[in-house]
Formats: sequence, structure tokens, C-alpha cells
Amino acid sequence: MTFATLIDRQDMVKNLENLGYKTPTPIQVKTLPIILKKQDVLAKSKTGSGKTVAFGIPLILELNIQKRYEASAIVLAPSRELANQVARELRQLASFVKNTKILTLCGGTPMKGHVQSIKHGVHIVVGTPGRVLALLKKGSLDLNFIKTLVLDEADKMLDMGFFEDIEKIINYTPKSRQTLLFSATFDIKILEFSKSIQNNRVKIEIENEKLNIQERFFKFSNDGMERVIQHFKPQTCIIFCNTKIKCKELEKRLQHSNYDALSIHSDLEQIDRDETLLEFIHKSCTFLVATDVATRGLDIPNVDLVINYDLPQSKETYIHRIGRTGRMNKVGLAVSFARGHEEYLDVKLENIDSLHVASSQSYRAKMRTLCINGGKRDKIRAGDILGALVKEMGQDVEHIGKILINKKESYVSINSKFSKEVFEKIKKSKIKGKIFKVWILS
Repeated sequence: MTFATLIDRQDMVKNLENLGYKTPTPIQVKTLPIILKKQDVLAKSKTGSGKTVAFGIPLILELNIQKRYEASAIVLAPSRELANQVARELRQLASFVKNTKILTLCGGTPMKGHVQSIKHGVHIVVGTPGRVLALLKKGSLDLNFIKTLVLDEADKMLDMGFFEDIEKIINYTPKSRQTLLFSATFDIKILEFSKSIQNNRVKIEIENEKLNIQERFFKFSNDGMERVIQHFKPQTCIIFCNTKIKCKELEKRLQHSNYDALSIHSDLEQIDRDETLLEFIHKSCTFLVATDVATRGLDIPNVDLVINYDLPQSKETYIHRIGRTGRMNKVGLAVSFARGHEEYLDVKLENIDSLHVASSQSYRAKMRTLCINGGKRDKIRAGDILGALVKEMGQDVEHIGKILINKKESYVSINSKFSKEVFEKIKKSKIKGKIFKVWILS
């Protein structure tokens, strides 16, 4: 099966090829033909299965660029992180369509900016229920022309208490709309919710959907985490805890042992959460200690190892956690510590002493992330930063990692051995003919 057999638009097929999408995933094969026929869909799909492309392609193909004051689609997501990830992927899918306006509406940023952006026109809205509803009540957002409503990770939104907000948002949309509901589970709440908002929906569940993950289970021990790390030697690792207090404790414990570790939990301000995730994605932080706030909606292409320092209360949450590894067709690894009260766990526990540790190893991150106080509003592109680093400062391109351009800031990861040297040079150099303020994260 190829995208050309599923989509009757060569410009979209060519764009998918340019983006590296070679073969459609099972969820895309099953849902695309139905969504393109404008039918309602209830689909069960795990994290990383390719669902954004599945619903994103029809949204882009339906665009009428001339009607930028009549948004044609809205995607609701449970977190700001997931909303941003979905919006970025939709922009890539729409990169062959000039002047496409995809707007992200989430809390944590001033509402005034969202109001101004809406006034300039929008084709597709991606947002969290709270902020979208606030803008609707304010009269700043119009959903009267919506053709398609997408609820991404609907089960998570219901678990987070967004049910009433979603119902109110739906009341602002036309009854003739198409409704697409993607969920990681098909529990009774989701099935009843689907019946209440969808018409003649087609239920899709990928059979025999297996996780490409090696799972190991050990009896809990105080030094087990460090032993696992030293044995498997991950370059990227997420460590899950059930409480934010435990997250903070493990972060300090790892940092004290000279590990580059940061934690992410509900006590952090949004800007701190964003920078923490950015450092992890840019590999200037090797270990991310997280509560379940990080189980879904994170744009992290590949994680070598997931450690469940605390096992969650449900098997569903466990699946979401370990789903952070084993992505992009790579085999993942998940190690969990059991304390004996996990009812859903039916496995034989290994002895932690069976893991051989030859010698201690330093886990300082190989990269450091520089933040440049200039972005898309300054017409900066990734090529401008790369050119300044390579041509003007003489840096080896192999020392340069991921480059991310946001509206107001840009981020570039540099090999840690050269990060201070680059920092001293770049803060005195011009990018696009201008000197920008620069700093190193953490």
C-alpha cells in the first residue's frame, strides 16, 4: 500500500515523499479512505501510530485558501505540548499550499495575542479545550463554518475533566460537521461519548497492534535505577514517577551523581516546562524525570530507554508511558520496578543483580542548547543560523545539532565541547544583518 493509492492528489503525495513519509501506517490505511468520504470515525490508536497524518491529510486537502476568515477545521488536544506538535505536523503537511494559516490556541500565553491572530484569519484551529472555549465565549473565535472537528486523544481529555468544555465547544459548530475521534482506549466512557456527538460513525481498531518494545521487570531496589542506567547506557531516557515530590527527589539524586537530569511536573510554570522539554529533545539533557504529564503529547522522536521507577495504577497508563520508546520503526526498551501491589502485572520479576555493570560511566549530555532572541518574526530561518555558524564562525557542521525556529526565539544545539566557544562568537556575530541576544539554557 502507498499514499498514491490512498490519495488522489499528486501534489500531496509528492509533499509526503519530500517529508519522508514512504509507506502509510496501519491506522492511516484504515482511516484515510473513510475520512476522505466525509464519514465520522472513531479510531483506536496508540501513541506514535501516525494518526496526525491520518486526519491531517484530509484537513489540508479540504482547504479553501481564499476563505481565511472561515476556519474549516478545529483539532482539540488535551495538552499544550500535543497541540503544538499537531500544529507543527499540519504545517508540514500543508507546506505545498501557500498562505495556509494554522493557529495554535492554548493557555500559558496572553489571550490578547490569540485575538489578534484570529483577526488576521485562520484556516485550521488547533487548541486545548479551555482556551478555545474562552475565546468562543469572548466572541473572538467563530466556528460557524467548521466542516471537520477532530478530538485527538479523546480518552485523555475526558480523564482530565474536559467533557463539559468539549460539549460546549461542539455547540458552537455546525451539526452537519464531520467528527473524528481518536482514542488510545475504547472504554465505556469513550463509546458513550462517541454516540452522543457522532453520526453513523465507523469504528476502527487496528488488530494485533504490537508495541515494538522490549519490556523488563525487576523487583524494586534503592540502587536499581542507577544499575539499569549503567547497564543499558542510554543516550536519552525518561524516568517516570507517580508524584511530583518523587520527581524532584530523583532529579536532585541524579544531578548529585553528575548526571544531566531535569524533571517535568505540574509545579513547573509553562515556560519552564517548554524549556525542559526543549533541552531533552535537543539532547542537552540526557534524563527526563517525569510524572504522567509527559506520557502523551510530547514531540520526542526517539527515546532509548523508559524507566518506570514507580509503576502506574493502570495498565493503560503503563502502555502510554512505555510508548515514548520504540518509535520511528526502532526497537525500544522499557524497564519497570515492581513493589508487589500492581494488580494488572502478571510477569516474573528478574533479579537486578543479573544486570552486569562493568564500570561507572559519566552521563553528561553531549550537547548544549543556545537560545537566540530572534525567530520567525525576524524572518530568521534555520539556514541563516547554520550559515552563520559554519561560514562565518568556522564551526564543523557535525558539531551542530537540532535547530528550532519559534516566533520570537530560535534554539540550536551545539556539541558541549564547543558550546562556550560558539556562545562567545555568536553573541558578537550578525544573523540576517543583526546582532541578537544569546544565552545557554541551564
